[in-house]
Amino acid sequence: MTSRDPIVIAGGGVGGLSAALALAQIDRACLVLERAPAFREVGAGLQLAPNACRILRDWGVLELLDGAAVAPQMVRIRRGTDGADLARLSLENSEQRWGAPYLNVHRADLLSALLQQAQKSPLIEIRTDATLTGFIEDERGVAVTYRDNDDFRRAAGEALIGADGLRSVVRSRLLGDENDRPVYTGHTAWRTLLPADGLPEAMRRPASNLWLGDRAHLVHYPLRGGQVVNVVALVEDSWRGDGEAGDFWNNQGDRKFLLNRFRNWTREALDLIGAGDNWLRWPLFDRPPIDPWARGRTAVLGDAAHPMLPYLAQGAAQAIEDARALAGAVKARPKDAAGALAEYSSARKARAGRIQQASRDQGEIYHLSGFKAFARDLVMRASGPDRLLRRQNWIYSA
Repeated sequence: MTSRDPIVIAGGGVGGLSAALALAQIDRACLVLERAPAFREVGAGLQLAPNACRILRDWGVLELLDGAAVAPQMVRIRRGTDGADLARLSLENSEQRWGAPYLNVHRADLLSALLQQAQKSPLIEIRTDATLTGFIEDERGVAVTYRDNDDFRRAAGEALIGADGLRSVVRSRLLGDENDRPVYTGHTAWRTLLPADGLPEAMRRPASNLWLGDRAHLVHYPLRGGQVVNVVALVEDSWRGDGEAGDFWNNQGDRKFLLNRFRNWTREALDLIGAGDNWLRWPLFDRPPIDPWARGRTAVLGDAAHPMLPYLAQGAAQAIEDARALAGAVKARPKDAAGALAEYSSARKARAGRIQQASRDQGEIYHLSGFKAFARDLVMRASGPDRLLRRQNWIYSA
């Protein structure tokens, strides 16, 4: 690569800003094109596993989350129908076990920390209200076009990284396959944030809580220094809607549906669901694996390459890992854009693909019913906390 043109990154979310930070650390200039007019507070809570926190600490981002992130003391797994404990997994020795903390954080707070760190770098330029519309490449670089309000503009880059999410323009144009579209999984996530002051003390404790039930499960944990509690109810349903809509993740939901859907669950879980009066419905979509992730001077990253279902809480973490691997490949091949992106693809596709499939499998395990659920619960109790935690080593220790 030459130093004349920046690396263009389509998308200013967690993946895009992570890529910019990683590349700036190896003295590579970046141009981030974010289609939103401004960085808004959207989304809800997410869990940052040690494999993500380790990288964020290296970038100087983790310290910016002090006071916003909550370090859960444990993961508590319960049965939804009666509240019985299936496992209590201590996270208090996360640093010793995996070399980094386990944190719960609001997505907006993570994005704000990434943005704050990116804005410190003279190597990173961020343009908002910039929607990628097309690109072409040759042996000298990549030319991109993007829409800025009603105007169309151009930018030149050494390479193009598509960090533009599930409905990636870069991925679609890279593959040119009309059949490569997001597919509804049959699962929908319902999300709300509750003021912690109005909840029982047990709901406000620094813990990640997981309740398992028939074709549904419930997750809740405190955020923002314990001021709010993030609640996610994931259900199998027959949602039908506009999967192409830009705000498909931001549809208002009816609390009565959830209360009816969880009517056979313990009163403690129902009271938590009933406390939320602003539920957002997020239908979960998936896409098949893409191989390779790169062609010539163009590559994809994060959800554009491997959309993650939330059942292992690895969506943000895998985008962050992608960014680190991308920078490593560019550093190793500073004058060979296509070679660097091919190396990046080769380094990441197996691990990300394995975690993508494991996330799908975990969702099925969470939603078992009848005898299969009974057997799952027996295995969890018999395994013990240490063995259950060791099963995450291959993810968290990387």
